[in-house]
Amino acid sequence: QPAETPQPAPQRISQERQRITGLPLYFQGYLSVRHSRCQVRHAFSSSISRTMLFFYEDKKAPAYSQKMDISALTSATNVYPDENGSAQFILMLSNGELELKANDYEGGKEWKGFILTVTKLSVPPDESLLPEQLRRMHEMLEKEKKRRITLNNCSSTSLNRKSPPSSTLTAMPACFYAVSRQEAIEMLEKNPSCGNLILRPGSDSKNYAITIQYKLDAPQLKHYKVVSKGTSYVIELERQVTLPSLQDVVNYFVTQTRGKLKPYVIQT
Repeated sequence: QPAETPQPAPQRISQERQRITGLPLYFQGYLSVRHSRCQVRHAFSSSISRTMLFFYEDKKAPAYSQKMDISALTSATNVYPDENGSAQFILMLSNGELELKANDYEGGKEWKGFILTVTKLSVPPDESLLPEQLRRMHEMLEKEKKRRITLNNCSSTSLNRKSPPSSTLTAMPACFYAVSRQEAIEMLEKNPSCGNLILRPGSDSKNYAITIQYKLDAPQLKHYKVVSKGTSYVIELERQVTLPSLQDVVNYFVTQTRGKLKPYVIQT
């Protein structure tokens, strides 16, 4: 008999999903979802990463087919079982409602608990949750708190780098944000009016990166590494460009594209 096709291990799938999203994977399982403005319900293998829900066509798919930001969660209804044994609850978001359905009542309570924990940064005081479920929620909460502290520290660390010869500390460009690659992408996608160029910490937390979004026939995202060398910064292009400050790095991209690239600045 022919050998069966090897199936990817769940751990490998989880690792690949984290690599693609650039975010930690806190919880995953089955969910079906329906938006308040849509009558059609879709079933997905789903996961929570940061304050994002990622939806996959099946449990073995490494790349997500849809994603939703739930950071604007205001409240959630109680979990209630239906006649088929499934369990539903509704997330109240600032931009509408999201109806979620889990396989069973226990699964529904668990999904709701993890969602509330990661969005509110507090484990919900739900006495019906099992001790093991509460333990994993507290574990996720600690990871998420540490992740946010690390991101915030990136900003302050970058300001403590070796200063230019003048011995005066150069201010960071207004388009610098202590965010990950995935978070920078989401910022550019959600708020195109704010600009299309973000300076952020590099993945090694020692250097920097530029994330930009071109709008040609379709939006195109690109990332460029910016290496700190002494008192200079090197943009790793086909032909390396060395500049004296991070502001000059930003200006280089703007001038080279004749103003098509604009620094991302949140409007106040």
